[in-house]
Amino acid sequence: MLWSSIAAFVLYGFIVPLQSSQPPQSPPSAQSDSAGSAQAAPAESNAAANELARNVVKNELKAMDEDHSHWMYRLETVEHGTKETKEVVETKDGDVTRLVERNGQPLSPDEQKAEDERMDKFIHDPAEQKKQQQDVADDSRKMKQLLGMLPQALTYSAPEVSGSTTKLKFQPNSAFHPPSREAHVFHEMEGELVVDTKQQRIVEFSGHLIHTVDFGGGLLGHLDQGGTFDVRQQEVGPDIWEMTLLKVNMKGKALFFKTVSVQQDERHSDFHRVPDTETLAQAEDMLRKQVASK
Repeated sequence: MLWSSIAAFVLYGFIVPLQSSQPPQSPPSAQSDSAGSAQAAPAESNAAANELARNVVKNELKAMDEDHSHWMYRLETVEHGTKETKEVVETKDGDVTRLVERNGQPLSPDEQKAEDERMDKFIHDPAEQKKQQQDVADDSRKMKQLLGMLPQALTYSAPEVSGSTTKLKFQPNSAFHPPSREAHVFHEMEGELVVDTKQQRIVEFSGHLIHTVDFGGGLLGHLDQGGTFDVRQQEVGPDIWEMTLLKVNMKGKALFFKTVSVQQDERHSDFHRVPDTETLAQAEDMLRKQVASK
């Protein structure tokens, strides 16, 4: 199994330098062989890291194509110092969202009524539903393209196994030429990729911009050096993983995604699977009952 091979490479990378720090007296040829082994260990370790990254990306893309499950979950966002808590129900026709708290306080009766009216308007507005679906589809397509580029855009090294996860460090691959503005941003990052070693799924991808990124000489936007990106996911059902955190802290101006901004802080929790046949009206009813029960 690949994950056991990764562990072996990591152990080999640590053990060889320790053994060679106090080498026994030996003929020059033996010393040369020892030095060669010490140099080979990091190369083998890095090869294992890049192999793991390729397999993880392959699994993530496969999951995006095959996982059509739907969930109800809690969404917390922080924007301009205001924390909002929402309940979200996913359906095959779109997501229904209801605001339930602001800065930890429940909504007033008037605000709850406004939320009821907003939800009702959405489930009876085919044009708004179509727009939401198109925005999500567009972002999903871009995400798949970017995810597919990660093994080529970045180089991975220093695999570190800890419990059920393996941490890989990454940096830009100088031989890669980004084909898009989105790819350019990821190509200017360095950071860490944490994966579930056995299932080979992404647990966390976090990085920071090592250079300022200009688009069209700055005319089409820019992102300043030091900006950070952090996304995490976890298994919420057998072989089903969902995002639990998305934190983007970029300074500048660039619009790539219709649902992701350069300043974003959101957390997803309390996942409950809902029937894949759930309708928008049923989702709205579920959210109304959720509020009434509290």
